[in-house]
Amino acid sequence: MMEDNFENEERYFKAKKRVEEMKGFYGNLTSYIVVNCVLFVINMVTSPQYLWFFWPLLGWGIGVVFHGIKVFNYMPFLGKDWEERKIKEFMEKEEQTKSSWQ
Repeated sequence: MMEDNFENEERYFKAKKRVEEMKGFYGNLTSYIVVNCVLFVINMVTSPQYLWFFWPLLGWGIGVVFHGIKVFNYMPFLGKDWEERKIKEFMEKEEQTKSSWQ
């Protein structure tokens, strides 16, 4: 019974952490959109002949993309599943090494 409570509590905290990560991403995305819209307007009003707003749009955009990849676990090569498979693999190898020494 106690173990079930611990398991539920652990799942709750993992889910809560995930929600916080998603909130952080959506806050970053919202800021990105609002700030870059303002920069676009400032650029068009002050110097429409040179489109400088593109540089912060690109730089910050790269950061937003990587943030989204991390938050939504879209890392096909080094994602959470890969991590867990590697951990199991190393644990099994260690167990085999121990059993061969005994």
